[in-house]
Amino acid sequence: MKISSTDQKAISLILFCTGFLFCLIGAAARLKENFHSRAEISSAGFTLAAVLAVLGIIVFLLSLRKRAC
Repeated sequence: MKISSTDQKAISLILFCTGFLFCLIGAAARLKENFHSRAEISSAGFTLAAVLAVLGIIVFLLSLRKRAC
């Protein structure tokens, strides 16, 4: 199954935005004072944000390479 470069760019944008949302979840968990397990949610949110952002960038770069060929 072939995916066009515009579809890959859309997927990369979705992954990057999802990573940004997980970053916001991690920041909100860190700022919440009376929440019992804020450190675990904060670190998990930041970890997922980094992984999804890197995946989004990789897919975006692969879509650029495919179009140039």
